[in-house]
Amino acid sequence: MAGHSHSANIAHRKGLVDAKRGRLFTKLCRAIYVAARNGGGDPDSNLRLRYAIDKARSYSCPKENIERSIKKGTGELGAENFEEVTYEGYGPGGVAVLCEVLTDNRNRTASELRKAFEVCGGNLGGSGCVSYLFNYKGLFVVDAKSVAEDRLMEVALEAGADDVEHLDEYLEVTCDPKVFEDVRKALEANKIATESAETSYIPTNTVELDVENGKKMLRLREILDDNDDVQNVYANDNLPAELVES
Repeated sequence: MAGHSHSANIAHRKGLVDAKRGRLFTKLCRAIYVAARNGGGDPDSNLRLRYAIDKARSYSCPKENIERSIKKGTGELGAENFEEVTYEGYGPGGVAVLCEVLTDNRNRTASELRKAFEVCGGNLGGSGCVSYLFNYKGLFVVDAKSVAEDRLMEVALEAGADDVEHLDEYLEVTCDPKVFEDVRKALEANKIATESAETSYIPTNTVELDVENGKKMLRLREILDDNDDVQNVYANDNLPAELVES
C-alpha cells in the first residue's frame, strides 16, 4: 500500500515545501481564490474556503498571501479568470491518473499535460477514461504515534467514518464527503491532530509497477507537481519496495 497511499503523497508534498515553496504557495493560494470567488470570502459560511485555508496553513503559507487571495476572489483586489478542469490519462504501465487543474488557459495546460504524459510513457485520455476507477472520499491522515488505533477508530466510526486503515507510519480515516465536517469536528473535539484533512480521489484497485515503470511514474509526478496549473494528482500506482524505500 505504501506506493500509492495518500499518506505517502502527503509526506512527499510536505517534503517539497522547502525546495519548491513559491510554486506550492501559488497552487494553495489559487485554490483559496477560486473557493472565495465561488462561495464568498467568509470561511465560516464557505466550507470549501475554510478547507483551502486550513490546507494552506498546514504548509505554513504566509497569512498575507492567504488574505490577498481571498480579496482577489471576492473582487476587492481585481479578478482573475481560472477554470476548474479535471484531466484524465494513463501513466507508465497502465496506471490511471487524475489531475485536478486550475487554469486560465485550457489549451496551454492540455498541451503541457499531454507532453508530460507522453515523455513518461503514458498518454492523456478523454473525460471519463479512468475516473470510474476512483471513489471520491473524505480523507484524514493521522500520525500513528499520536493516538491509539482503537481510540481513533472509536471516535471516527461514531462520527460516521467508513474505515480506519494503518499504513506505514500513518492512520488513514475515510468517510463519505457528506459527513466530512462531522468527522473533522469529532477528531478536533477529541484533540486528535491530523497531518491532512481533505476530500480526495481514492483508487478502487492498484497497478503493480516494476522498477523501470516506477521510475517513470515518479518522473511523471515530478513534472506534474512542477506545473503551476496542477492542483492535485491522484493515481492508482503501487511502487516497488526498493523505490519507496529510496
